[in-house]
Amino acid sequence: MRGLGTRAREVLTAGSTAAAGLTALGLFLTACATGGTGARDEGPAGSEAVAKGAATPTASASASASTGRVAKRVDAVQLVKDDPQVSASVKRDLKPCVGDEYPVDVSYGNLTGGTLDDVVVNVMTCGDAVGVGSYVYREEGNKYENVFAAEEPPVYAEIDRGDLVVTQQLYKKGDPVSYPSSEEVITYGWSATRFVEHSRIHNDYSNAVGGTDTPAPAN
Repeated sequence: MRGLGTRAREVLTAGSTAAAGLTALGLFLTACATGGTGARDEGPAGSEAVAKGAATPTASASASASTGRVAKRVDAVQLVKDDPQVSASVKRDLKPCVGDEYPVDVSYGNLTGGTLDDVVVNVMTCGDAVGVGSYVYREEGNKYENVFAAEEPPVYAEIDRGDLVVTQQLYKKGDPVSYPSSEEVITYGWSATRFVEHSRIHNDYSNAVGGTDTPAPAN
């Protein structure tokens, strides 16, 4: 996972140890995509990337001194639970890990050019940090609308210099859970009303690194 953000590496590395036991939830996009790498514009909100379900949207939004944009914190957990585009299985499994802390990463940044920052939400499993759903919400008419969704684990979305970067590990039949065969890094850019794929990078992993190749018998 060279070149990926730190959090994406942590989530996908942890997820690869358990992803083989997950049923694919199905990748669906409300947009088209692109691939790229680099640091996120803003990191996840909350300690250790875990959102508290008791949080509520900030009543008064504050403007960033550097960009002049308005940032408003939201209740990401409730946003996902109320979203009809989120699958029933993700909603069913979205439960607190400890106390009222949920396995949700939340990032804020300018992806769609709106007045308010867009919200990127990654939903994970508690024990293994497998990314099971990634979503982007855009503020429209005093409410947030889902403009992107990906639900095929392990998956993780980040903001990279104004683009949406989605990383997904891929497995072939017989792959050990610790060593996926490949990954795809897709970069999306906003175009008027939807995300459009700008680039797609496919990285194949070496089987030899994981010790999965069987040596040829000596003659």
